[in-house]
Amino acid sequence: MEDIVQIKYALDTFYFLVCGALVMWMAAGFAMLEAGLVRAKNTTEILTKNVALYAIACTMYLLVGYHIMYSSPEGGIFPSFGVLIGAENTVEDVLAGGDDAPYYSVASDFFFQVVFVATAMSIVSGAVAERMKLFAFLVFAVIMTGFIYPIQGYWKWGSGFLNAAGFLDFAGSGVVHLTGATAALAGVLLLGARKGKYGSNGQINAIPGANLPLATLGMFILWLGWFGFNGGSQLVVSNISDANAVAQIFVNTNAAAAGGLIAGLVVARILFGKADLTMALNGALAGLVAITAEPLTPSGLQATLIGAVGGVIVVFSVLALDKLKIDDPVGAISVHGVVGIWGLLAVCLTNSDATLTAQLMGIVVIFLWVFISSLIVWSIIKLVMGLRVSEEEEYEGVDISECGMEAYPEFTSSKK
Repeated sequence: MEDIVQIKYALDTFYFLVCGALVMWMAAGFAMLEAGLVRAKNTTEILTKNVALYAIACTMYLLVGYHIMYSSPEGGIFPSFGVLIGAENTVEDVLAGGDDAPYYSVASDFFFQVVFVATAMSIVSGAVAERMKLFAFLVFAVIMTGFIYPIQGYWKWGSGFLNAAGFLDFAGSGVVHLTGATAALAGVLLLGARKGKYGSNGQINAIPGANLPLATLGMFILWLGWFGFNGGSQLVVSNISDANAVAQIFVNTNAAAAGGLIAGLVVARILFGKADLTMALNGALAGLVAITAEPLTPSGLQATLIGAVGGVIVVFSVLALDKLKIDDPVGAISVHGVVGIWGLLAVCLTNSDATLTAQLMGIVVIFLWVFISSLIVWSIIKLVMGLRVSEEEEYEGVDISECGMEAYPEFTSSKK
């Protein structure tokens, strides 16, 4: 019996670590997607943002974030503050615990959680691309990953008051995706649009990305990583019931992405008369965001439809934000924010434990907390060091002004 318990513990820990590694690989997906959707002259800077934010997220979550999310009394509003992760489980803990025994390593749980906070911060980088100062962004990343994200994460996943109220968010349509998009929205509103994006007479000027093959690769990397994102959130795989659940989550995650991509492509064809690759890419990501709040209870067909609705929503959301002159170069606010809300509401369609009241409460609480706190932090950064590069630096490209090097020197160099 002891051998079986130890094998189950080892298996669940290994499964958690592998899923965490898949989610970590999403950092590469965001980097490639964003690098493909910005102009060539801004590529090095967006890549620097993505690698640096990942390192900052890991460090801040290790120092304070994980403790804030998971060390407070259940049902509370105010989390406690501390440093580092708790003591590791021992063999004696596991064997003596019975039905309440820990079933995976504390360190594996930390690793799985830390890559989630990095995902939330990655959402922000694309929305503020091409005109924000690099170090202004990185200062915000410190506060976002160390405090803003963990506090609202505690309210749901740390058994805080949203969890007690019955708010359901299986893998993070709200806790991760809506949070990242809301922080991005606050930053974009203070930052303003890129020069030339909107004309004085109301016209909207397209600013194409430099590398659509790279953006497509980024989307597929994110699609792959999402299997760890949603599949790992089942937490256990070492028994028949949970193993079946993980398999269903994989199926539904894949189905929702496919549904979102098809819907985005079709709607774009109807609206524009052309197959818009960027809308197809965002459609797939929208499908993934939509199913993240509840990837287990739908059937495969239901997951496809939930993803398809996300794919439709994202196209209209991108167009609507442009009409409002909210400039989001990669569509992150639409994909992760607007569709994140749809995903949270869609839980009520397939999970009998969900209530519309609790889901709306979670949406409102997460949005208000993240938006207000982010707006305050962005405003302070703006006063202290400024958010935006100069007009000349934006025209020349932030690669040179912020990083001193170009990603494609053969094509973008200004040498005579």
